[in-house]
Amino acid sequence: MTIAAARRSETPVYDEIPSLDLGPYLAGEPGALEALAAKLATIQQEIGFYYITNHGVPKALIGSANTQLKRLFALPMSQKMKLKTNANSLGFVPPKSTVYVTSTVARNTKPDLNECLLTSRERPADHPSVLAGRRFHGPNVWPGEDVLPGYRAAMLEYYAAMEDLGRRMLPVYARALGMPAAYFDPFFTDPMWTTRNQYYPAVQAEENQFGISPHRDHGFITLLPLAEEPGLQILAPGSGWLDAAVQDNGIIVNTGEFMHRWSNGRFIATPHRVMPPKRDRYSIAFFYNPNWDTLAEPLPSCVSADDPARFEPISMLDYLCWYVDKNFAKSAGGKVDDEVIARA
Repeated sequence: MTIAAARRSETPVYDEIPSLDLGPYLAGEPGALEALAAKLATIQQEIGFYYITNHGVPKALIGSANTQLKRLFALPMSQKMKLKTNANSLGFVPPKSTVYVTSTVARNTKPDLNECLLTSRERPADHPSVLAGRRFHGPNVWPGEDVLPGYRAAMLEYYAAMEDLGRRMLPVYARALGMPAAYFDPFFTDPMWTTRNQYYPAVQAEENQFGISPHRDHGFITLLPLAEEPGLQILAPGSGWLDAAVQDNGIIVNTGEFMHRWSNGRFIATPHRVMPPKRDRYSIAFFYNPNWDTLAEPLPSCVSADDPARFEPISMLDYLCWYVDKNFAKSAGGKVDDEVIARA
């Protein structure tokens, strides 16, 4: 049995999602980084999801972003379709445009009920990745000021705060993986983060249909302020599906498949889903990812003679392209025929 397998076989059963207090670490208290990293390492190897408190993102800023989402999705569908995804897979994704066929935890057969606006890190028109036409790098698709005045400015302020939080988490993840605190810094000089600004309507679902079906996230880590309406569930090892409880100003964090590969399987990418809500539900998933050309080569601390490399190296951009192309309709930025989605 490999070290990784032995670790998994000893995984305890969780009956609730654990929580981490970032306050002492963000305040720079002596020893706080190492203490937090030790707790994070345990959580990421055993359950893969956790809440963070005292994270430094103002409650009012999160509330403002949610208000903007409600304004956005209250627009007529004809207006939202004017924001449809562009050649770089950014923009509006209408409901029933995705089927997560890459999922290894469920046979997803029905298109998801959510609709969303996909947004990436804002970059100037002369940015090298924009000029090169790299997917997920811009330009973003924004509703005009004549349609939603103040939307863009409010969301950019919110995204900046979430990017700052992701950056502050890098030393914690580095130490949790046995690497120097600054190890990840060179890989996040122009992070390829994206966001799913989502609306889950309270509608009747068909059999085996979800707000978003069982899947694992694609990237490094996901930062998700808890929605006002419940619905998120995670598949905890040995425990079955656990509800993500609504917490005041809480943010839930999880590892994606890219981090799973980068850590040679040490940090698990936990499956999750969103059940069809009883009331309209809004959420903003912030996928904090490294630079586009970062390779998920197993970290030196995560390989050994007893636990050799388990995955072929792949870049962040290539992995995200594969993930989206397999699960999203062509009209929503992927490569699945729209007819195939419609027949699901």
